[in-house]
Amino acid sequence: MTSPLISPTSEGRWTPRLWGTLLVLCAAMFLDALDVSMVGVALPSIGADLGLSTSALQWIVSGYILGYGGLLLLGGRTADLLGRRQVFLVALGVFALASLLGGLVDSGPLLIASRFIKGLSAAFTAPAGLSIITTTFPEGPLRNRALSIYTTCAATGFSMGLVLSGLLTEASWRLTMLLPAPIALIALVAGLKLLPRSEPEKDHNGYDVPGAVLGTASMLLLVFTVVQAPEVGWASARTLLSFLAVAALLTVFVLVERRSAGPLIRLGVLRSGNQIRAQLGAMAFFGSYVGFQFLATLYMQSLLGWSALHTALAFLPAGALVAVSSTKVGAIVDRFGTQRLIAGGFALMVLGYALFLRVDLDPVYAAVILPSMLLIGAACALVFPSLNIQATNGVDDHEQGMVSGLLNTSVQVGGAIFLAVVTAVVTAGAPSDPTPQAVLDSYRPGFLVATGIAVAGLLITLTGLRPRRGRKSAEPSVVVARSVPEEAERVTVGD
Repeated sequence: MTSPLISPTSEGRWTPRLWGTLLVLCAAMFLDALDVSMVGVALPSIGADLGLSTSALQWIVSGYILGYGGLLLLGGRTADLLGRRQVFLVALGVFALASLLGGLVDSGPLLIASRFIKGLSAAFTAPAGLSIITTTFPEGPLRNRALSIYTTCAATGFSMGLVLSGLLTEASWRLTMLLPAPIALIALVAGLKLLPRSEPEKDHNGYDVPGAVLGTASMLLLVFTVVQAPEVGWASARTLLSFLAVAALLTVFVLVERRSAGPLIRLGVLRSGNQIRAQLGAMAFFGSYVGFQFLATLYMQSLLGWSALHTALAFLPAGALVAVSSTKVGAIVDRFGTQRLIAGGFALMVLGYALFLRVDLDPVYAAVILPSMLLIGAACALVFPSLNIQATNGVDDHEQGMVSGLLNTSVQVGGAIFLAVVTAVVTAGAPSDPTPQAVLDSYRPGFLVATGIAVAGLLITLTGLRPRRGRKSAEPSVVVARSVPEEAERVTVGD
């Protein structure tokens, strides 16, 4: 339920406390993205200081992904059952402590453990925060505006993280680990005062312990298998057996969820084609971008010889474009609907990736790289908020955490899987004579794969734009998934 103390006024204006609530939630989302982007640039310094091998350094990144992607389903449902405010604040406190630990340790295993704990805590703050927004702001223009601002904080945090990491690492890599701690503590104190109180769900037919165990185990094993596959081999017995085990766990998980009185994921939510398109679109969107950014970073630093800060500044226009457009996207969604914006965003993303294929060993930034960054930034500004709005529209309050966890799982799993695929394609084409031109040529198939993933996202979205029989008017609309097992219904979104 929405606290009457922070509800919008009758004229739709936001109260100061409502703004404060949104800022607390945005701070947590900002920290999640900031933490992901900052650590990458600091890895060489961490390895030199702690004497870590390349495979060990990988786990500083993968440990976070494993905790985040593996626990999201459980985190989302826990927020519904135990109370969104309580779950969010406890997890935010754990995030702050793990950040402090990560900046003080002198051991590689302890640093990896702190990263896993941070990922685990983010798996609870992300769906809890999103569900607080969707249960506080009524569906329609107010929620669309709030979600556009909220999701913009992720892009802003990611962009700022790249720049901050370049600056902080010059002094000490430990500062990149410590920076999130004070921000998280400030958000925690503010959240204790501002976040609306939410009661635990009472009539929930018990706790789905078997589903929670199976869902968490299957997601952990899937992410672990994908992260390790490039190193041990995609066709190795270990990888194939792990994928087989994931398939078996997911099969049993689905059977358990179909029979459970209080399932971790109510499968009826996925009866809506629009909900499925949102989940698949999230996988394609984040997967293509992570793969592109990985290769573009290697290209700029390894081939062009740019510094970490120079590379971060090259990506900055994309994040800046998202940040300045945050207050406008909600109104655009109100007018055109989510499907059109997602399709348009994917089209811009495909064009941006395609233009980047023109790069050579001596590019003119303003003419070759900048246009791609601006197109990709515009795509992110349109797609990410729209996916969040589309996935949560029409879902009852008591299932918002579940759907939020499912959407975030799609984002993280898509990123892990498609990054591994792009990496495998580039590795397979690695030249025996690694001249700069040969290395660049080996990157191009990876860029094409990232482009193809974005094309797949566009095609998936276009299936939702097909005209329906008997539909005479063409007003913008959003198809939403109801929280009861019934057909998706069409809701007109007013201006």
